Amino acid sequence: MTRVKICGLRELDHARAALDSGADMLGFVFAPSRRQVEPDDVKVIIATLRPEKTFAAVGVFVDAVPDEMNRLADYCDLDYIQLSGDEPDSIVRELRRPVIRTIHVGSNRENLAARLAAAPGEIILLDTARLGTWGGTGETFDWTLIPRLARPALLAGGLHHGNVAAAIDLVQPWGVDVSSGVETAGRKDAARIRAFLTAVRGVPQ
Repeated sequence: MTRVKICGLRELDHARAALDSGADMLGFVFAPSRRQVEPDDVKVIIATLRPEKTFAAVGVFVDAVPDEMNRLADYCDLDYIQLSGDEPDSIVRELRRPVIRTIHVGSNRENLAARLAAAPGEIILLDTARLGTWGGTGETFDWTLIPRLARPALLAGGLHHGNVAAAIDLVQPWGVDVSSGVETAGRKDAARIRAFLTAVRGVPQ
């Protein structure tokens, strides 16, 4: 079954809508961005939903120091730490949670297979490369650049209910990750979340 991560959540109602629709992972952005959320809010959302559903909570960081990531992971009860910046590979050894390592994919196929094989972390996240932006761009990249995946990988970058089935069919990822594709006017939309999950679950497994 293709896992689904709904990222950039900031409100309890939207997080609950994601889980009620069948999402497996909830993503919370701690890095400076328009989707940044306060740790106190994340703590409340996760603590409220843990008794209701089974899910993995993911904290998204960009070039943060390990001590701070570990502190927030403990405080908020995160299951994964997602590295979305230019962090050195060595930082993974200093983190006390499983790591989702982001690889930003441009237009060049060269070395992508080697990067996928060598990158540390339990899960790889493939996202669109865009100068000055670390994610949530709403832009896709060329999925044909992705080699056969031999490890758990989340596919991100411009996914929405209208294209996610085609992406899954072509790439065969372990999971998919969406943020802007389930938003209306920059805010999460429960109807779009449901439509996205319906599209994913409609793909033959």
